[in-house]
This record gives sequence, C-alpha cells and structure tokens, in this order.
Amino acid sequence: MRKIIRFCLLITSVVAVHTAGAANTSDAAIAELRTRLIEARADLPILDIKPSQLEGFYEVTLLGGQRLHVRQDGEYIFASDLYRVSTTGFVNITEVSRNTNRKQLLDELDESQMVVFAPPRDQIKATVTVFTDVDCVYCRKLHQEVPEYNELGIAIRYLAYPRAGIGSDSYKKLVSTWCADNPQKALTLAKLGEQIAERDCENPVASQYRLGSRMGVNSTPSLIYEDGSMIPGYVTATDLAQRLGIL
Repeated sequence: MRKIIRFCLLITSVVAVHTAGAANTSDAAIAELRTRLIEARADLPILDIKPSQLEGFYEVTLLGGQRLHVRQDGEYIFASDLYRVSTTGFVNITEVSRNTNRKQLLDELDESQMVVFAPPRDQIKATVTVFTDVDCVYCRKLHQEVPEYNELGIAIRYLAYPRAGIGSDSYKKLVSTWCADNPQKALTLAKLGEQIAERDCENPVASQYRLGSRMGVNSTPSLIYEDGSMIPGYVTATDLAQRLGIL
C-alpha cells in the first residue's frame, strides 16, 4: 500500500511539473507573439491574447472588441469571426467569446454607479444594461418606454456612453446627470431635451465610456443581456420581452 501511495505521489508531482511547464511555455509564446505584433504595428491596441479554438492560432482581442486570429508564429493574421460547423448550423465562436468577455466585465460592475429604472425586486424577470447618450434620438425613444419595460418585469440599468467622446457637450450633460441629486429625474429631463443644472463630482462617466469601447460599443443605445450578448439599437418593450423569453 505504501508503495502504491508513493507511486501516486510521484505521478502527481510529474503531472504538476508538466502542467506548470506547459503554462510557462504558453505564457512565453504569448509574450513573444505580443512583441512581434507590436513591432509590426506599434499602435495595435491589444487587450488580450489567448489560444484560439483554431489549432495553431491565437485569438487576439483589441480595444473595441475586434478579434484577430494570428498563427502561432505570428506570420499570418485574419480579421474575421471564427465559425464552427455543427449538425444544426454554424456557431459563431468569436461572438461566444465576446459574450463571455462582456458578461465577465458586467459582473465586475457596481450597480450603484449606474442609473437604474427597475420594477420592485420581486417582480424583476430580466435585467438589461444599456449604454446610453442623452442626445441620440433612439436613446430618447428607448427611454420613453422605460415604464413599459418595467411593467413587463425588465430592469433597465444605464451606463454612460457619450458618443462624441470625453469632454464633449454630451459628456458634460452625462456628468451633470450622474452628479445630480436625483440622477433618474435628471436623465429623464436631459432626454426630453430640457436644460439640467450643470454639476460636477467624482463620477464614472469616463470609465463607463472606456468600458463601452472595450465591449465593442460603437453606437447608442447598445443593449447588453445578462449572458453578455449585445444588441445595438432601439428595441420596443414587447419585442425585448419576447427576445428575453418573458412573453
């Protein structure tokens, strides 16, 4: 029995060393690939590099959500979504990866930093996080339906995304909204085109804007479901409830 135990411990140690060695090799390969890509394109905004499901390739995530698939030697790149062929059709592997990344980023957020419109907690059937601006037509149209979303059991959590960028007039309006004594009321007034009191404080508007860029947001409104999938554009309350499986 003692011999068997010693043998098992030996095998475990060998496996652990092999696993650690493989991880170190992978880390070194990723670092080398990153260096090669930066040497070829110094302004390439790389966020992450990991092994691709396509054998012999790595998946490179860029700021803005674009995915590149790079051969492990760094010689060739293709910038396109990767699909897997299944018996029921084509599965977009790249979009699944985006969804996973967005969900992870969402789960790390503090809801207290959002402007939330929700039904009573025991009536919430789904939560949708929306990157919004105050000046875009469809953001305003979506906001007009917030009572209907809530009535159907859908909580709307707003994140700020001033399309014109940090420092723009829209950015300043969003800062004033988030810094208002009543952000819900201020956001509603701003989306009605009314003047709101100019305010400034420690706020998350710039960080939420950068987060949107990391998630691939390039228009408003952009709706993100709880599983991380993203739908750009205005969706009626009834249509949204159907998409979420509530109706």
